[in-house]
Amino acid sequence: MLLFLIGALRAIVEMLGLALLGLAAMSVLAGSRRHDNVIYRLFELVTRAPRRLVATCLPASTPPVVSGVLCFVVLFVIWMGLALWRLTLA
Repeated sequence: MLLFLIGALRAIVEMLGLALLGLAAMSVLAGSRRHDNVIYRLFELVTRAPRRLVATCLPASTPPVVSGVLCFVVLFVIWMGLALWRLTLA
């Protein structure tokens, strides 16, 4: 049961990381009109909670790009930690 929960958490973290990468790609591709793009708004909605959580740990003057990159790094570390935990249990 614990292995399943770790796998499910890992899948959620992986989905959030990929959504952050998609958000960055759409930001580059769509440019200033990105807020009109439906896919960009979907990625923004999905990643809003982790980005806000990371942004609360940073100073208010931090640009959104930095908080987005830091959010991706945090998600990657969590994903790797869950993978290592799963390996130790198996």
